[in-house]
Amino acid sequence: MTSPQLPPNAYTNAPQQHPNFILGSLQLLFWLVFRPSAWRNHLKRIDPALDTDSSLIILLRQGRWRNLALWGLFIQGYFILPILANLFLGLVLWALGEPIANIAFYVAVGVAVGMAGGVAFRLDLSVRSNEEIYLITAMITLGSTAIGLFIVIITEDKVAALGLLTTRGVVVLRVALCVGVTIGLWQLILTVWNYLLYRFDKERNAISPCLLRFHSAFWDEQQRLHLPGLDNHLLFVITHNPVEGKAALEYLSTSRQRWAAQAVQIEMDARSLQGCKNVEAIRKAYHSLVIGEPENEVSPLLRIFSRISEDVDAALNQVSAYNQRLALRNVADKLNLHLQDFTRNTDKYTVRFRPIIKGWREIVTNYVDELAKVTELRQEIDSPYIIGVPLTLEQEIFTGRDDIGTRIEQLLLDRRRPPLLLYGQRRMGKTSLLNNIGKLLPNSIIPMFVDLQGASSSASDHTGFLYNLAKEMEKSAKKQGLTLPSLTREVLKSDPFTYFYEWLDKVEQALEQNTALLALDEFEVLDNAIAKGRFDEQDVLGMLRHVIQHRPRFKVLLAGSHTIAEYQRWASYLINVQVVHISYLKEAEARQLIERPVKDFTLRYEPNAVERVLQLTRCHPFLVQLLCAEIIVLKNEQDPSIRRFATLADVEAAIPEALQSGGFFFADIQNNQVDAIGQAILRFIAAQGEGAIVNRESLLQQFPDAEITLKLLLQRELIEEVDDGYSFQVELIRRWFA
Repeated sequence: MTSPQLPPNAYTNAPQQHPNFILGSLQLLFWLVFRPSAWRNHLKRIDPALDTDSSLIILLRQGRWRNLALWGLFIQGYFILPILANLFLGLVLWALGEPIANIAFYVAVGVAVGMAGGVAFRLDLSVRSNEEIYLITAMITLGSTAIGLFIVIITEDKVAALGLLTTRGVVVLRVALCVGVTIGLWQLILTVWNYLLYRFDKERNAISPCLLRFHSAFWDEQQRLHLPGLDNHLLFVITHNPVEGKAALEYLSTSRQRWAAQAVQIEMDARSLQGCKNVEAIRKAYHSLVIGEPENEVSPLLRIFSRISEDVDAALNQVSAYNQRLALRNVADKLNLHLQDFTRNTDKYTVRFRPIIKGWREIVTNYVDELAKVTELRQEIDSPYIIGVPLTLEQEIFTGRDDIGTRIEQLLLDRRRPPLLLYGQRRMGKTSLLNNIGKLLPNSIIPMFVDLQGASSSASDHTGFLYNLAKEMEKSAKKQGLTLPSLTREVLKSDPFTYFYEWLDKVEQALEQNTALLALDEFEVLDNAIAKGRFDEQDVLGMLRHVIQHRPRFKVLLAGSHTIAEYQRWASYLINVQVVHISYLKEAEARQLIERPVKDFTLRYEPNAVERVLQLTRCHPFLVQLLCAEIIVLKNEQDPSIRRFATLADVEAAIPEALQSGGFFFADIQNNQVDAIGQAILRFIAAQGEGAIVNRESLLQQFPDAEITLKLLLQRELIEEVDDGYSFQVELIRRWFA
């Protein structure tokens, strides 16, 4: 059904037939020759069993004689069209000077033979294949118009002689030759026709209904050549009359003139991107960009803009102005590199998009300058701390972990190629380490980071899982300057794992002498997907085992807050897993995070204040950032004369705010990491005060069945054994439970 705002029967492959029997019959003939899709849809509308290979006679014999529409088609095809065709033949003969008596005889006999022959030979009224279309063209070229029409209407399997040949065949042949000689002008006539429609639409400013619907692209499906000016006409209409323009765009996108739809869609994307005049518009741009498959020449350009838009969105989501500036400077650098690449290329699409990327660079750069001016004007302290999200390569604040990097490097060089497990409690910095591990390893090791909490584990089948896995590997490798071969869903569909292994062969070739570190973060999420039955355990874990055992160019590193021993299915596939434990920062690393998190950090601490932060956090990376961020918030509210010096009193004042703003971290411990008995034990110890040690016997008297729970609390690094008792490891966590 067409929209009420569209002209009837416009921009559709299923138009309604004219109610007038004669005009409707001519319309059928027109569809048969020029619009086969409309013809086929008309047949389906009459009777779902009716198609281009159906026989009307047989269908009527099968009991469908009650279908009035089927009878209408029968009458139009077997009676009205033969009569009209022979009348047309009569007009031709009369124009050639044939006597009226002869014309009447020829027409009468032609109609009779046409009707009888049609019924006798089980008429199909169908366009069976392109052979009939070519036959029509041949007949027109020869000048025998009536016979050509008869063959279209009443032939099956190339029955070639119904109707009568004129006695003036020689004259008709001359006419046919004239038609054949002038056939090249027909395209010119159509071009002029289409151009006039465009001019009239421009003069009318594309007021609905537009004249675009009369363009030959919408009624001649057999036109294989590009129709000049169609893209300009469509673009004009879609700009001034979006409803009708989008309907035309949708129609053309599945026709032989789809090139025009593609060109217009590209220009619309370009205009949409060019219309982004501020960072707020840029951050939303990726939502409207649809980069489909298969790839075309403009897809890489659109993907650049989509990624830049996502980067701007992520930058603006940063809480502090400092981190916004840091992330946006990185975006500006990327835009500058892309602009240089665009300048080197001269293809038409790159030339079209170059001013856009130049404009985006100016917008982002100006916004960064504005942020800096506002900060300077207010004399605020920039907070470099990032709470709740992993640190990326672009963020200078990543500190320490050199010892873990060295340990991982040693294990990667082990000839036995053991799989690695980066194990640590939540918010200890596992993902931040994986994001930055390239800084800690030699250049010959290429990290390929995959977050299994993302698209990979959320896929519904193996094809989606492997496709998303490959995409994440490609994306991560590109950050290290390595371009991997692409892998499409279509390739994976028939045999996912076989084609994935073939893709890995190509990746190994791209690696040359380097080694790939496949880092799978949050492996527990993948285990959950296997447990739910979305993925087959043997296929997925068998694939990982295959990579570990048979692909020396690949090393596998899993990361999670559980050990492999807690997941038996993994233990049976991954043998000799080497655990790399990630825990608290070293004291020197924590001090650097407090006092010099980034260059030109303007806040200074008195010594007692630094010591107090270390005591409260025990060098926990998340908690150090949480508390220091709240200290900066507090200082920015103070008078500028004391703003840039933090005291012990400032640290104490920031504790309640840190407990509140970091509530999601503490609530996760309380609700997801311990059971009811564990919560009771933690509250009991917390109530004893800061630094208190609770005797083991006292705990067991209070909680007789606490042995297993105490082991779990120790494993979760919430408490620790001190002499013959237990104490909280981290003071801030104790305060949450107090």
